[in-house]
Amino acid sequence: LNLFHLLQTASHNSIGLDAGIPARGWTGEGYQGHIFWDELFIFPTLNYRIPEITRSLLMYRYQRLGEARAAAKNAGFQGAMFPWQSGSDGQEQTEKVNLNPRSQRWVPDNSYLQRHVSSAIAYNVWQYFQITHDLEFLQFYGAELILEIARFWSSIATFNQERGRYEIRGVMGPDEFHEGYPNSATPGLNNNAYTNVMAVWVLWRALEVLDLLPEIRRAELTGFLGLSAEEIARWDDISRRMYLPFHSDGLISQFEGYEELAELDWEHYRASYGNIQRLDLILEAENDSANRYKLSKQADVLMLFYLFSADELGGLFKRLGYPFEYEMIPRNVSYYGSRSSNGSTLSRVVHAWVLARSDWLRSMEYFEQALQSDLSDIQQGTTAEGIHLGAMAGTLDLVQRVLMGIEVTGDVLRLNPQLPQEVNRFEMRMRYRGHSLDLQLTSNLLIVRDRDHGAAPITLQIGKQIHSCAGGSTHVFNLG
Repeated sequence: LNLFHLLQTASHNSIGLDAGIPARGWTGEGYQGHIFWDELFIFPTLNYRIPEITRSLLMYRYQRLGEARAAAKNAGFQGAMFPWQSGSDGQEQTEKVNLNPRSQRWVPDNSYLQRHVSSAIAYNVWQYFQITHDLEFLQFYGAELILEIARFWSSIATFNQERGRYEIRGVMGPDEFHEGYPNSATPGLNNNAYTNVMAVWVLWRALEVLDLLPEIRRAELTGFLGLSAEEIARWDDISRRMYLPFHSDGLISQFEGYEELAELDWEHYRASYGNIQRLDLILEAENDSANRYKLSKQADVLMLFYLFSADELGGLFKRLGYPFEYEMIPRNVSYYGSRSSNGSTLSRVVHAWVLARSDWLRSMEYFEQALQSDLSDIQQGTTAEGIHLGAMAGTLDLVQRVLMGIEVTGDVLRLNPQLPQEVNRFEMRMRYRGHSLDLQLTSNLLIVRDRDHGAAPITLQIGKQIHSCAGGSTHVFNLG
């Protein structure tokens, strides 16, 4: 069912059309057909199966680069600032106010401050390139997107002399419950950890992209963009000296000041209201504000563990000069997981992944809830306005993420299979850099069959074993 809805929204028939992929598919009026960051959860399933669709959908973003540049300029920044809600013209479509049905009051919608959507676009471009090695796309489309998004982050970052680090102020993270500080008339938060880390990642990737481009194309593109050596040096500096907030006990703070917020009486609200997914609406109706409390609508800090492996995060933290220990991951997962209402269907996908290797039963609970997002209308009335395509595609990605442990690092395709006791056998087909691979997994064996005889060899890593996989070859790995 989930795959049906995904391919009903984006298929071979949509390749070449000037269209993005709406968060609610084409099944209802929810979000008016707008495109959000949900691509981040949708593209992984397409990348390993029909990457041509991903390429076409990324072109929707490239074709609106001009509007993103204009938005950045109008806001006083440089580069490309993509909208939180994008429509046909590429301009910001986020509503100014939303009606709270509990209080019957109109409340401001400041979600346009989720500037991290631009980082998601850069991340999607890079993931597509990593999986396909589509150099033509990177040279003539993807690189320009990444470089202009890097330029935006460079321009929005300000240097704090006292800290000796750069900051990003006045933004929102993925958690839409926190739009600002308690009793502040100005919306926006300072140093959202997810936003700052993603900005660092974009700036670092932009430097790598410049190195990957052929010399002629690099000179052509930097000349067209007016990108100077001084500006590139600033990118490198910011990517090494961005500020990250931490709790006094070493936990990653969702944003600067989060640790000082009050704790919510979760038992009271569950007993009083039952369904508390939309705590923001409940609190506003009580003349209170979610901004006052340590709570979240959805995964925010935990998005870092969803998008990056421990090794990748360790590399980012090391570049920034911050300590990173693997034990940070379960501590943050436990802390923020207990303070999330999971008011977004995407949140269950993230929690299912970050718990997959440490708490299988809880991970499966979140996975099953994500599967039921629209079948059971777990948000009590939103499915009638359209399915939640990010959650649907995200659950498909979870299957390949968890059971096969698929990850691309550099030029290596890593597989870290884990078959649960309830499953005897798992098979899937995937595409990777010109290869079509049949994967068969049992409790003690992984068989990789390469169906493309003419493709250049690729590098496979299974656990600590590294192998060269030529077109047409078969490899059997003992997992015992």
